[in-house]
Amino acid sequence: MKTLIILTLLGFILPDTTARSHSYKYFYTASSGVPDFPEFVAVGMVDDLQMIYFDSNTRRAVPKQDWMSRVTEDDPKYLKRSSYTFQGTQETFKANIEILKPRFNQTGGVHTVQMMVGCEWDDETKEVKGWNNYGYDGEDFVALDMETMTWNAPTPQAVITKQKWDNDKANSGFWKNYLTQTCPDWLKKYVEYGRSSLMRTDLPSVSLLQKSPSSPVTCHASGFYPDRAMMFWRKDGEELHEDVDLGETLPNNDGSFQMSADLKVPSDDWGKYECVFQLAGQKDIITKLDKTKIRTNRVKPLYKIPIVLAVLILLSTIVCAGVYLYKRLNAKLPPSPVNNSGVEREKLLPNPNA
Repeated sequence: MKTLIILTLLGFILPDTTARSHSYKYFYTASSGVPDFPEFVAVGMVDDLQMIYFDSNTRRAVPKQDWMSRVTEDDPKYLKRSSYTFQGTQETFKANIEILKPRFNQTGGVHTVQMMVGCEWDDETKEVKGWNNYGYDGEDFVALDMETMTWNAPTPQAVITKQKWDNDKANSGFWKNYLTQTCPDWLKKYVEYGRSSLMRTDLPSVSLLQKSPSSPVTCHASGFYPDRAMMFWRKDGEELHEDVDLGETLPNNDGSFQMSADLKVPSDDWGKYECVFQLAGQKDIITKLDKTKIRTNRVKPLYKIPIVLAVLILLSTIVCAGVYLYKRLNAKLPPSPVNNSGVEREKLLPNPNA
């Protein structure tokens, strides 16, 4: 959940990754005035999977993937070194908030400084791309231009920072080396360590579900991996935004994921509609909206037993049981005393003086 909040605060558009490309990036978020949230959080991701986490409350780096144990085995000081680096970055970012508030004529309130830095490597073309973007209060602040190794400043308040960093040749040299050499080298190491997980691809089973004839039709996909997936409805080849409710991506017990998208019951030709599931690097799974393919838990009228027939069957069962018991009881009774002597007959009559 914390990762989701961080990425929301960042507001950056993540680079698209496919099966042949890999990405390695860090998200740093420093905040002030945000209740119940750490002042500083760092999240490291490989191929959009969180692999390490740090916050100012715990002040230690925590691995988030099983394969990270191989990294720490080969480099026992990895987590300690990472924690120390994050702690230093935390102090820098905390100071940056105080520097930027006066530039924006701010005093108190909620404020955030964010940074997204990383690289992408294509294992077929061997092309490497790097990026380093900063944001303040959810808006772009400065971004590094890798071709010119200069900083772009989209706001007047960022011009001072741009000029300072452009003139710092040592800083520019550091980032050029990190984004073109150090970052891709670490990315390749992580891909090798986590190959079984990072290269895993599972396609889902897709079903159409509906509770009742008036309920929305749900397109449900379950069992896919990784979670970099999308699902949507379209009509006549055009993606629908109205009358569609997209659900969240949820984990399954086996480590795979599930998601769904609800469509309001169409009033026109159902044949125009189809559900589309997309998984990174895989062919789209398209499911046509077909009434005969919809699964439901309601009982169809064809299989209902009429109430009158059910009552008749019950009455018939009761009558048959009564006849059977009557015959069994009569078979066990002794002969009737009516055929015996008169004395015996009198004993069966009520006593008037009783």
